[in-house]
Amino acid sequence: MNSEELIRLSESHSAHNYHPLPVVISSADGAWVTDVEGKRYLDCLAGYSSLNFGHGNPAILTAAREQLDRLTLTSRAFYHDRFAEFVTGLSELCGKDMVLPMNTGAEAVETAIKVARKWGYEVKGVAPGQANIVVMEDNFHGRTTTIVGFSTDPESRDGFGPFSPGFRVVKYGSAEAIREAIDENTVAVLLEPIQGEAGVLVPPDGYLTAVREICTDNNVLFVADEIQSGLGRTGETFACDHERVVPDMYVLGKALGGGVVPVSAVVANADVMGVIGPGQHGSTFGGNPLACAVGDAVIGLLRTGEYQARARELGAFLHARLAELGPGVAAVRGRGLWAGIDIDPSLGTGRQISEALLRRGVLVKDTHGSTIRLAPPLVVSRDDLAWAVDQLSAVLREARA
Repeated sequence: MNSEELIRLSESHSAHNYHPLPVVISSADGAWVTDVEGKRYLDCLAGYSSLNFGHGNPAILTAAREQLDRLTLTSRAFYHDRFAEFVTGLSELCGKDMVLPMNTGAEAVETAIKVARKWGYEVKGVAPGQANIVVMEDNFHGRTTTIVGFSTDPESRDGFGPFSPGFRVVKYGSAEAIREAIDENTVAVLLEPIQGEAGVLVPPDGYLTAVREICTDNNVLFVADEIQSGLGRTGETFACDHERVVPDMYVLGKALGGGVVPVSAVVANADVMGVIGPGQHGSTFGGNPLACAVGDAVIGLLRTGEYQARARELGAFLHARLAELGPGVAAVRGRGLWAGIDIDPSLGTGRQISEALLRRGVLVKDTHGSTIRLAPPLVVSRDDLAWAVDQLSAVLREARA
C-alpha cells in the first residue's frame, strides 16, 4: 500500500491522540529515514531524543539481537543475568547507589513521585497524607492522570479530572518562586533542567545551582527529569552537568532504550531509594533482560564521551547557523543538538512550517503554536545540519514572499 492508503487506514482504526505529519516511514539508518515510496528525509526529531544514537546503531542492534536469541523476559520474580550489569553501569554513570528500572518516561516520573513521598513520610517525618511536591509551569512529564493534573497545558489537562492533590505549581526559571512555595511538608522539587515540550526552554544561568541549594537548605529532594535532556543531548551526559549540579534523583528514559525498546529508570542514593521495599512498587517488564541488554549498550556508548562531544561541537555549529536566519525567526533557544525556534506567526503556524520542511525532506515537529523543535540524532553530520538549516531558510523566504 502507498502512503495515502496507509494513512487512511490508520486514521480509520486508531485513536486520534496524535496528529502526525503525512509521511509513512518504512526504514531508517543513522540520521535518515525512508518512506514507503522511497523518499528520504533527514530526521531532526529523533523520537523526541529517543534516538540520540541514531537509527539502527550497530552496537545497540547487536546487543538486542544477541539477547533476543537468549532471553527476553523473566519478570522481577526472578533474577536474570543481564540485570546486575545494567543497574551497576547506570548507577556508575549517574554517580548514584541504586536504580529502579521501569519502561516509559511517565512510569519513571510516577515512580519518582512515589519514592519522594515515601521518603518524606519515612525519613523527613512529614505527617501521613500531607506531602507536597513543587513543580513548574509549562512542564511536561508524561500523560498519566497524576502527571497531567499538575500540567498547565489545557490540551493535556482539560477533561481528565479529578486530579491528585499534593502539587504546587510555580514559575519555571525562578528560584525564588520555589523557595516561597516550600513548607514543612514539601518533599521534592520536580523539574526539567531544560523544558523540551514547552519549546526547549533553557533556564537562566545559575538557576539549577540555586535550586540545588534551596533543596539542600530545606531538606527537600531535587528530582531532575532528564528524560529528554539527558544522555548526551545537550553536550553533557546530563543537562544538570552544565552547572555541575547533582540532583537527588535522576529520572531517565527515551534514549536509554536506544530507539529499540522502552527503557526508563529512576536513579538515586540508598538513603532515598532505600525507602522502597518488596511489593511497594514494580513492573512486569521493568528491567527485563532485553531492556537491560539494550540499556547496557547505551551506557557503553556514553562512557566514551564521543556522543557528548558531538552534541557540543555540532550544537555550536547548529546554533550559529540558526542565528543567521534573520527575518521570520522571533527567537532561538537551546543547548547542544537541541533547539526551539519561534517562527513569526505572520509567516505561518509551527505545523505549516513543519509541513513545508517535510516537502523539502526535513522532519521536525511543532509545539505551542508557532514553535518548531530540532533534535537530530547525535550521529548527524555537519553537512546534513547545514542542509537542514538551508531548507528552513528557504521555507522562511517562501513564506515571506
